[in-house]
Amino acid sequence: MKVHETARLNMVDSQLRPNRVTDERVLAAFGRIRRELFVPEPLRGIAYIDEDLPLGGGRYLMEPLVAARLLQAAQLKRTEIALVVGAGSGYEAAVMAMLGKGVIALEEDLDLARRARAALVEHGIATVSVVEGPLRQGWRPRAPYDVILFGGAIAEVPDEIADQLAEGGRLLAVIRPEGGGIGVPARSPIAPGWGRALLLVRTGGAFGRRVLFDAATPLLPGFAPRPAFVF
Repeated sequence: MKVHETARLNMVDSQLRPNRVTDERVLAAFGRIRRELFVPEPLRGIAYIDEDLPLGGGRYLMEPLVAARLLQAAQLKRTEIALVVGAGSGYEAAVMAMLGKGVIALEEDLDLARRARAALVEHGIATVSVVEGPLRQGWRPRAPYDVILFGGAIAEVPDEIADQLAEGGRLLAVIRPEGGGIGVPARSPIAPGWGRALLLVRTGGAFGRRVLFDAATPLLPGFAPRPAFVF
Protein backbone atom coordinates (compact mmCIF):
# COMPACT_ATOMS: atom_id res chain seq x y z
CA MET A 1 0.00 0.00 0.00
CA LYS A 2 2.78 2.44 0.96
CA VAL A 3 4.55 1.77 -2.34
CA HIS A 4 1.44 2.71 -4.30
CA GLU A 5 0.87 5.83 -2.21
CA THR A 6 4.42 6.98 -2.91
CA ALA A 7 4.04 6.21 -6.62
CA ARG A 8 0.78 8.17 -6.71
CA LEU A 9 2.40 11.19 -5.07
CA ASN A 10 5.31 10.98 -7.52
CA MET A 11 2.86 10.82 -10.43
CA VAL A 12 1.22 14.06 -9.32
CA ASP A 13 4.43 15.90 -8.43
CA SER A 14 6.74 14.59 -11.16
CA GLN A 15 4.46 13.88 -14.13
CA LEU A 16 1.47 16.21 -13.83
CA ARG A 17 2.61 19.41 -12.09
CA PRO A 18 5.71 19.99 -14.30
CA ASN A 19 3.69 19.44 -17.48
CA ARG A 20 1.04 22.18 -17.45
CA VAL A 21 -1.43 20.57 -15.10
CA THR A 22 -2.07 23.48 -12.73
CA ASP A 23 -5.69 23.00 -11.64
CA GLU A 24 -5.49 22.07 -7.97
CA ARG A 25 -8.86 20.30 -8.06
CA VAL A 26 -7.64 18.04 -10.86
CA LEU A 27 -4.33 17.40 -9.11
CA ALA A 28 -6.14 16.55 -5.89
CA ALA A 29 -8.48 14.15 -7.70
CA PHE A 30 -5.56 12.29 -9.30
CA GLY A 31 -3.92 12.19 -5.89
CA ARG A 32 -6.96 10.53 -4.31
CA ILE A 33 -7.79 7.81 -6.84
CA ARG A 34 -5.90 4.54 -6.43
CA ARG A 35 -4.95 3.87 -10.04
CA GLU A 36 -3.62 0.41 -9.18
CA LEU A 37 -7.20 -0.78 -8.62
CA PHE A 38 -8.06 -0.02 -12.26
CA VAL A 39 -5.32 -2.01 -14.02
CA PRO A 40 -4.89 -5.79 -14.38
CA GLU A 41 -3.26 -7.24 -11.26
CA PRO A 42 0.04 -8.13 -13.01
CA LEU A 43 0.44 -4.44 -13.91
CA ARG A 44 -0.27 -2.94 -10.50
CA GLY A 45 3.43 -2.47 -9.85
CA ILE A 46 3.67 -0.09 -12.81
CA ALA A 47 0.22 1.47 -12.51
CA TYR A 48 1.62 5.00 -12.16
CA ILE A 49 4.09 5.11 -15.04
CA ASP A 50 3.37 7.72 -17.69
CA GLU A 51 2.32 5.22 -20.35
CA ASP A 52 -0.88 3.80 -21.78
CA LEU A 53 -1.44 0.47 -20.02
CA PRO A 54 -3.09 -2.52 -21.75
CA LEU A 55 -6.40 -3.67 -20.32
CA GLY A 56 -6.89 -6.55 -22.78
CA GLY A 57 -8.97 -6.89 -25.93
CA GLY A 58 -7.15 -4.05 -27.65
CA ARG A 59 -8.12 -1.56 -24.93
CA TYR A 60 -5.82 0.72 -22.96
CA LEU A 61 -5.88 2.90 -19.87
CA MET A 62 -4.80 6.38 -20.96
CA GLU A 63 -1.51 7.67 -19.62
CA PRO A 64 -2.05 9.93 -16.60
CA LEU A 65 -0.74 13.14 -18.19
CA VAL A 66 -3.08 12.93 -21.19
CA ALA A 67 -6.08 12.18 -18.98
CA ALA A 68 -5.17 14.99 -16.57
CA ARG A 69 -4.77 17.61 -19.28
CA LEU A 70 -8.06 16.59 -20.88
CA LEU A 71 -9.89 16.83 -17.56
CA GLN A 72 -8.25 20.16 -16.76
CA ALA A 73 -9.59 21.54 -20.05
CA ALA A 74 -13.04 20.12 -19.29
CA GLN A 75 -13.43 22.40 -16.23
CA LEU A 76 -16.00 20.03 -14.77
CA LYS A 77 -18.04 21.75 -12.07
CA ARG A 78 -19.45 20.12 -8.93
CA THR A 79 -23.01 20.56 -10.22
CA GLU A 80 -22.38 18.90 -13.60
CA ILE A 81 -22.97 15.45 -15.09
CA ALA A 82 -20.39 13.78 -17.33
CA LEU A 83 -20.32 10.88 -19.78
CA VAL A 84 -17.24 8.75 -20.41
CA VAL A 85 -17.43 6.92 -23.75
CA GLY A 86 -15.26 3.82 -23.61
CA ALA A 87 -14.84 3.90 -19.85
CA GLY A 88 -12.70 0.75 -19.81
CA SER A 89 -11.79 -0.15 -16.24
CA GLY A 90 -13.38 3.06 -14.91
CA TYR A 91 -10.32 5.10 -13.89
CA GLU A 92 -11.16 8.36 -15.67
CA ALA A 93 -14.76 8.07 -14.46
CA ALA A 94 -13.49 7.68 -10.89
CA VAL A 95 -11.34 10.80 -11.19
CA MET A 96 -14.26 12.75 -12.68
CA ALA A 97 -16.44 11.65 -9.76
CA MET A 98 -14.14 13.73 -7.54
CA LEU A 99 -14.83 16.79 -9.69
CA GLY A 100 -18.50 16.66 -10.71
CA LYS A 101 -21.95 15.64 -9.49
CA GLY A 102 -22.16 12.31 -11.27
CA VAL A 103 -20.64 10.27 -14.08
CA ILE A 104 -22.10 7.83 -16.59
CA ALA A 105 -19.38 5.33 -17.57
CA LEU A 106 -20.36 3.73 -20.89
CA GLU A 107 -18.68 0.45 -21.82
CA GLU A 108 -19.55 -2.25 -24.37
CA ASP A 109 -16.97 -4.81 -23.23
CA LEU A 110 -18.81 -6.75 -20.53
CA ASP A 111 -15.64 -7.91 -18.79
CA LEU A 112 -14.28 -4.36 -18.58
CA ALA A 113 -17.65 -3.12 -17.29
CA ARG A 114 -17.56 -5.79 -14.56
CA ARG A 115 -14.00 -4.83 -13.62
CA ALA A 116 -14.93 -1.15 -13.54
CA ARG A 117 -17.82 -1.80 -11.15
CA ALA A 118 -15.58 -3.88 -8.88
CA ALA A 119 -12.86 -1.21 -8.78
CA LEU A 120 -15.37 1.57 -8.07
CA VAL A 121 -16.94 -0.44 -5.25
CA GLU A 122 -13.52 -1.20 -3.76
CA HIS A 123 -12.74 2.52 -3.92
CA GLY A 124 -16.08 3.40 -2.32
CA ILE A 125 -17.25 5.62 -5.18
CA ALA A 126 -21.04 5.74 -5.50
CA THR A 127 -21.55 8.59 -7.97
CA VAL A 128 -20.43 6.66 -11.07
CA SER A 129 -22.99 4.54 -12.95
CA VAL A 130 -21.43 1.92 -15.23
CA VAL A 131 -23.77 1.21 -18.15
CA GLU A 132 -23.38 -1.23 -21.01
CA GLY A 133 -24.11 -0.49 -24.64
CA PRO A 134 -22.59 0.28 -28.05
CA LEU A 135 -20.02 3.03 -27.62
CA ARG A 136 -20.81 4.81 -30.88
CA GLN A 137 -24.38 5.44 -29.73
CA GLY A 138 -23.43 7.20 -26.50
CA TRP A 139 -25.99 6.96 -23.69
CA ARG A 140 -29.07 8.98 -24.55
CA PRO A 141 -31.20 8.06 -21.47
CA ARG A 142 -29.20 10.49 -19.29
CA ALA A 143 -28.44 13.11 -21.96
CA PRO A 144 -27.69 15.95 -22.28
CA TYR A 145 -24.27 15.95 -20.62
CA ASP A 146 -22.21 18.89 -19.45
CA VAL A 147 -18.97 17.08 -20.28
CA ILE A 148 -18.26 14.12 -22.58
CA LEU A 149 -14.87 12.41 -22.49
CA PHE A 150 -13.64 9.66 -24.82
CA GLY A 151 -11.50 7.04 -23.08
CA GLY A 152 -9.25 6.56 -26.10
CA ALA A 153 -8.41 8.14 -29.44
CA ILE A 154 -11.05 8.37 -32.18
CA ALA A 155 -10.98 9.30 -35.86
CA GLU A 156 -13.98 11.62 -35.53
CA VAL A 157 -16.81 12.42 -33.15
CA PRO A 158 -20.00 10.55 -34.10
CA ASP A 159 -22.99 12.85 -34.62
CA GLU A 160 -25.05 10.66 -32.29
CA ILE A 161 -22.68 11.45 -29.42
CA ALA A 162 -22.17 15.11 -30.28
CA ASP A 163 -25.94 15.56 -30.13
CA GLN A 164 -25.90 14.42 -26.49
CA LEU A 165 -23.80 17.41 -25.40
CA ALA A 166 -25.68 20.13 -23.52
CA GLU A 167 -25.65 23.79 -24.55
CA GLY A 168 -22.35 25.15 -23.25
CA GLY A 169 -21.11 21.58 -22.80
CA ARG A 170 -17.54 20.49 -23.43
CA LEU A 171 -16.40 17.41 -25.32
CA LEU A 172 -12.83 16.15 -24.95
CA ALA A 173 -11.15 13.63 -27.24
CA VAL A 174 -7.85 12.72 -28.80
CA ILE A 175 -8.51 12.81 -32.53
CA ARG A 176 -6.51 10.71 -34.96
CA PRO A 177 -8.24 11.67 -38.20
CA GLU A 178 -8.28 10.19 -41.67
CA GLY A 179 -10.75 12.26 -43.60
CA GLY A 180 -12.33 14.77 -41.23
CA GLY A 181 -15.48 14.84 -39.11
CA ILE A 182 -16.79 17.22 -36.48
CA GLY A 183 -13.99 19.54 -35.43
CA VAL A 184 -11.41 17.72 -37.58
CA PRO A 185 -9.69 19.15 -40.66
CA ALA A 186 -10.04 16.92 -43.71
CA ARG A 187 -6.28 16.89 -44.24
CA SER A 188 -4.54 16.90 -40.90
CA PRO A 189 -0.73 17.20 -40.61
CA ILE A 190 -0.69 14.86 -37.62
CA ALA A 191 2.11 12.31 -37.87
CA PRO A 192 1.12 8.62 -38.12
CA GLY A 193 0.43 7.17 -34.68
CA TRP A 194 -0.18 10.59 -33.18
CA GLY A 195 -3.33 12.55 -32.59
CA ARG A 196 -4.42 15.90 -31.25
CA ALA A 197 -6.36 16.44 -28.07
CA LEU A 198 -9.31 18.67 -28.88
CA LEU A 199 -11.84 20.59 -26.85
CA LEU A 200 -15.23 21.03 -28.53
CA VAL A 201 -17.70 23.48 -26.98
CA ARG A 202 -21.36 23.52 -28.01
CA THR A 203 -22.82 27.00 -28.46
CA GLY A 204 -26.16 27.56 -30.12
CA GLY A 205 -26.08 24.17 -31.82
CA ALA A 206 -22.62 24.80 -33.31
CA PHE A 207 -19.29 23.44 -32.12
CA GLY A 208 -16.27 25.58 -31.40
CA ARG A 209 -12.94 23.76 -31.59
CA ARG A 210 -9.63 24.27 -29.81
CA VAL A 211 -6.50 22.16 -30.20
CA LEU A 212 -4.97 21.39 -26.81
CA PHE A 213 -1.87 19.26 -27.38
CA ASP A 214 -0.49 16.28 -29.31
CA ALA A 215 -0.89 12.74 -27.93
CA ALA A 216 -0.11 9.20 -29.04
CA THR A 217 -3.21 7.73 -27.38
CA PRO A 218 -4.26 4.31 -28.74
CA LEU A 219 -7.45 4.19 -30.79
CA LEU A 220 -10.68 2.96 -29.28
CA PRO A 221 -11.82 -0.16 -31.17
CA GLY A 222 -14.77 0.78 -33.35
CA PHE A 223 -13.59 4.39 -33.72
CA ALA A 224 -10.76 3.80 -36.19
CA PRO A 225 -10.62 5.76 -39.46
CA ARG A 226 -12.89 4.47 -42.18
CA PRO A 227 -11.03 2.87 -45.11
CA ALA A 228 -10.58 5.29 -47.97
CA PHE A 229 -12.43 4.45 -51.19
CA VAL A 230 -10.02 3.53 -53.98
CA PHE A 231 -11.03 3.58 -57.63
